[in-house]
Amino acid sequence: MSNRVFNFSAGPAVLPLSVLETAQRELVNYPDAGMSVMEMSHRSPPYEKIHRSAQARIRELMNINDDFTILFLQGGASLQFSMVAMNLMWPSRKADYIITGSWSKLALKEAKREGTINVAGSSEEQQFSCIPDIKTLTLDPNADYVHITSNNTIYGTQWHQLPSTGNVPLVADMSSDIMARPIDINAHGLIYAGAQKNLGPAGVTLVIVRKDLLERAPDSLPTMLNYRTFAAKDSLYNTPPCWSIYMVDLACKWLLDNGGLAAAAKRNNDKAQLIYDMLDQGDFYRGTVEKSSRSLMNVPFRLPNEDLEKKFVSEAAKLGMQNLKGHRSVGGIRASIYNAMPREGVEALVAFMKDFANRNG
Repeated sequence: MSNRVFNFSAGPAVLPLSVLETAQRELVNYPDAGMSVMEMSHRSPPYEKIHRSAQARIRELMNINDDFTILFLQGGASLQFSMVAMNLMWPSRKADYIITGSWSKLALKEAKREGTINVAGSSEEQQFSCIPDIKTLTLDPNADYVHITSNNTIYGTQWHQLPSTGNVPLVADMSSDIMARPIDINAHGLIYAGAQKNLGPAGVTLVIVRKDLLERAPDSLPTMLNYRTFAAKDSLYNTPPCWSIYMVDLACKWLLDNGGLAAAAKRNNDKAQLIYDMLDQGDFYRGTVEKSSRSLMNVPFRLPNEDLEKKFVSEAAKLGMQNLKGHRSVGGIRASIYNAMPREGVEALVAFMKDFANRNG
């Protein structure tokens, strides 16, 4: 495996090497099954064991109590932009959305199809360089829910203090920082996350929903867009993305074997701080996010000009550090350093940043 690169992609993203190696060993013949997970029936005992294990490990890692149910869905977080509104925007047909980047704007667009939306806060005027001050939010106490995007992959901002929503359920798109740190599950009504940034490969979407909220959705909803359909059948109403769920189970085992979410948070803080310390040392590199809102998962920054940025990306790739180009909508450089990014990868990046600045500053 010596030819593997350090993959700084924002998603699909790096996976733990030991997880990939386990999947490699079990690809053709899953233990005691005589076939691959990709071949077995989702009703078979071997797969049911995988399914239950993934649920149990998620519950253990995130300290999820019996008030919540865990769903494995498809369609990515993008489908959840619609499903959340369809299922939860009852009875008032009103919801609050806090806009912190491109993905929350897309969630807002879909929610507007289902009811009246109050933009309770936004950092768009600041070019999404920060999370809005929670003291300035205009939350509606009669809203059916409040929606946030907990981490913004494109702009590199992250919520470090949740808004106080009282009796109004908080809904969080955690696609890019799920299981990166401990959270208070009881502060949320629903969490959703595509797996492909921090949990596994693309194909499965994790939804964690408070059971009482399942009763909001009307029976008139299409069967496959109603959370109750999947809750009633333990996410086995139709064929689930078995392989992706198997990979999530392995990733969760890796997290548990390495100290759980508290240990993951420390590793992620330490990795991010290495880069932020470099950004704060001089004026060759310029961070684009206010310090209080900096993400632990996605670190964007700029160089003095675009030609140097292109050169930076090209030279880094030749040294085995790939996918450092910023999102096409904002440009610049972006280092995505999810759970599975080893510290060695970040150390290599920082060493390269120092050398590149010395040669080009």
